Amino acid sequence: MIALENNFIKAEIATKGAELQALFSKDTNISYLWNGDKNYWGKHSPVLFPIVGALKNDEYIYQDKTYKMSRHGFARDYDFKVEQISAHEAVFTLTENDETLKSYPFCFELQLRYKLIEHKLNVTYKVKNTGEQELLFSLGAHPAFAVPNTADTNYSDYFLAFNEDEKLIHWKLENGLITNERETLNLSRHKLKLKHDLFYDDALVFKTMQSNCISLLNTKNDFGLHFHFEDFPYFGIWAAKDASFICLEPWCGIADSINHNQQLNVKEGINKLATSCNWERYWEVECF
Repeated sequence: MIALENNFIKAEIATKGAELQALFSKDTNISYLWNGDKNYWGKHSPVLFPIVGALKNDEYIYQDKTYKMSRHGFARDYDFKVEQISAHEAVFTLTENDETLKSYPFCFELQLRYKLIEHKLNVTYKVKNTGEQELLFSLGAHPAFAVPNTADTNYSDYFLAFNEDEKLIHWKLENGLITNERETLNLSRHKLKLKHDLFYDDALVFKTMQSNCISLLNTKNDFGLHFHFEDFPYFGIWAAKDASFICLEPWCGIADSINHNQQLNVKEGINKLATSCNWERYWEVECF
């Protein structure tokens, strides 16, 4: 476990999956990250790579060969190498190995950088194509934030505030795959009230969200967080059934549709990176 700390916040990251495990504000004395209760969902903030969501039949086809891969890919299951560490910053790296090549025939370098900047935690993803062929991949974030996060509040006191959207169109899921059915959520003054039953049919999946900042707030006090992200074309919002958290998930990638032909090179949301080239995205959370 790697610990980062500045004058305002503390964070802990596990080498397995380079997964954020804790986020604590010294000013508010609040733990903002979900505690990972395995009775509901035993993760905190897994890295989704080299796919996001589910593949049809947990398989894809690349160059006429069929490969097996489970939901959200394999990065979350491997130990990352710690490349750099200081009081405020840590860098973790994962590369291909004999096991990954069996399910994913690409050479790559996946790097995660965690950096504390005053009240903010910045998380940056970098992908490099270290192979001799075009790299096909998706990448997503899956941080789970505690709801409620103070003793004087309940789940129903919380809401999400979107900096741009007044309505949201989400695509319904069937066994983890994207269907052709859509539903519109009409927001009240850019706000979505949290209710457990929002997620009884799985995650809310968005393809056309305009916002790049979502705030988690409540009606009982002034504590909360701002979640900022850039250049992620897809977004998921999810919680396990009746669990005390909310996942805010910016994605560069998406689950297969129910009608997908399983060909990786034409999969929706797949990123294509030329040899020796780099790709980068980030999100950050500000606690208050």
